[in-house]
Amino acid sequence: MPPIIHIWKTNASKKIIKFLAFGFIWGKIGGMNTKLPELLAPAGTLDAFKTAILYGADAIYAGLPGFSMRARAKIDVEGVKQGIELAHNAGKKVYLAFNLFAHDHEYAHMPRVADVIRYLNPDALIVSDPGIVMWVRENFPEMPIHISTQANICSAKTVKFWQKAGAKLCVLAREVSHSEFKTIRAECPDVGLEIFVHGAMCMSYSGRCLLSNFITGRPANRGACAQLCRWKYDVVLREKDSGVEMPITEDDRGAYIMNSKDLCLMPRLADVVSANPDSLKIEGRNRSEYYVGSVVHAYRCALDAYARDPENFDPTPFMENLNRLETRGYTTAFFDGPVTADAHNYETTRSTSNFHAAGVITAVDDKNITFELRNETRAGDEITFILPGTMDSVTVKLPELRNAKNGEVIDKMAAGMGNAILIPRVWLGDTHAEKFVPYVLAYKQKR
Repeated sequence: MPPIIHIWKTNASKKIIKFLAFGFIWGKIGGMNTKLPELLAPAGTLDAFKTAILYGADAIYAGLPGFSMRARAKIDVEGVKQGIELAHNAGKKVYLAFNLFAHDHEYAHMPRVADVIRYLNPDALIVSDPGIVMWVRENFPEMPIHISTQANICSAKTVKFWQKAGAKLCVLAREVSHSEFKTIRAECPDVGLEIFVHGAMCMSYSGRCLLSNFITGRPANRGACAQLCRWKYDVVLREKDSGVEMPITEDDRGAYIMNSKDLCLMPRLADVVSANPDSLKIEGRNRSEYYVGSVVHAYRCALDAYARDPENFDPTPFMENLNRLETRGYTTAFFDGPVTADAHNYETTRSTSNFHAAGVITAVDDKNITFELRNETRAGDEITFILPGTMDSVTVKLPELRNAKNGEVIDKMAAGMGNAILIPRVWLGDTHAEKFVPYVLAYKQKR
């Protein structure tokens, strides 16, 4: 039985695509005059590096292994080195997060850290501690310094302080509203300004939270947060003298009292870009390559669509892509001012999305693509490929599954252990055939 192929076409993104060994790099779009901010993607793994590059990130940020706010990121020094080399070969920049708040005893490790920085050769360091800023200026006088969001920058005066201290760019706190950003931009025209546009939100002020430390001993401000704000809580009243405990009946919103929705500024992207930020940051160094690639793809295509026709930009088709991801719901957070109850999900931390990752292409040849699974797949399932450089997508209904290891035809296959299937190229059709390359992602409906 032949596969069923669906192809959707839009006018969202037409770019000159160039080949790299692992995929595409993005070129300039003819006729674009609008200045776009840098699209900055997270990478906690080498695969996330490759996926971010493939789907059009302008720059990537990763942790300096052992010395950043995401201490649990699954990448070591050699992985970061490979990622930086791949990014530089593709004309992209890489910034390393060195944004811990250092104690005196940690400065004894700095000679080793200096050796690692020289070996990695990043394009900038993201820091938050004034002592670390001073150390970077003394030891790497030519290294651009980006001030982390952990520094809680909320005003033009604070931006100017860091600029005088040697910062090339300041990452503004998530609590800064759009109106405040425009004021800061007007007063600070000659320093880079970066804002978060997508990703998880902390229930505390710019992430300054000790809840994880107090209950689990895992330091939130050292990259080991247990995310206790996502947990479900029962409210109990304890009588002081007797110690008698009495549960308090919750209303419909009383369980997940600290669970923030995820930030998403796609609906306001035209306002964001028109205010002239230098960089738009996507949160998620502990996220999968599927999440990174999907979000980068949506914002890349949206930014390019805006650049072609700012007056008629419509975020709707790009928002549809983001709605397929598993999220806690979306909020524009502080964009219009102080947050309201709508910024939190009091019901659950579970996603309501009907879709999840199907897998990723890991190899191609003239006859087949090798597709490594991320969730269980069965014969008859439909998978949709997210194609770099376009909002077109290709959906294929799989009439059968062929094990990539031994060629055996099977009814279903679980994810994990490198499990992969072979998909004949003929099933994919001729449209966009050149875009089926390693690290291209696909999603499917949940069963």
